[in-house]
Amino acid sequence: MVRAALAPARQIGQGPVPGARYVPAITVVIASLILAVLPIVSTSGWFPDLGFLVLIAWRLLRSDAWPAWWAAPLGFANDLLTGAPIGLSVAVWTAAMLILDIADRRTEWRGYWLEWAMATVLLLGNEAAEWRVAQIMDASVPFYTVLAPLLIAVLAFPIIAFFVARTDRWRLGR
Repeated sequence: MVRAALAPARQIGQGPVPGARYVPAITVVIASLILAVLPIVSTSGWFPDLGFLVLIAWRLLRSDAWPAWWAAPLGFANDLLTGAPIGLSVAVWTAAMLILDIADRRTEWRGYWLEWAMATVLLLGNEAAEWRVAQIMDASVPFYTVLAPLLIAVLAFPIIAFFVARTDRWRLGR
């Protein structure tokens, strides 16, 4: 039996919200803006890159939500909003989207644990890239300072993925 026949009947007027195509990008920009707006003062950045976390959650949930080239403008917006060196998020986010495209082509199925592991590897790559750029800019930051934001991001990923899934259900009118 076709899955559409098993689904409950849709009501009139129920469907994707207007501008549903842009909701994933808007949520990524809002997530990047959250840490920029909050009055957080810290000598060592213990908070993860929330925009990157939402980007990964969207990409793992729906590979068709946006084309891979959207990572560059979204990374540029993240760099502008968070004060990171211009081009850091552009490069890291584009590389992450390309890695996830390759992973989609190589894997036949993905479970929850595999997605969490892929997100962990990508988050580690993001934090390591930020640390390396800080080293290049003459910041004497030891590598263990990467562990706190990485641990917070890895533990927050299921929560972020849940909110992204709920936003996707709202976006598609389900």
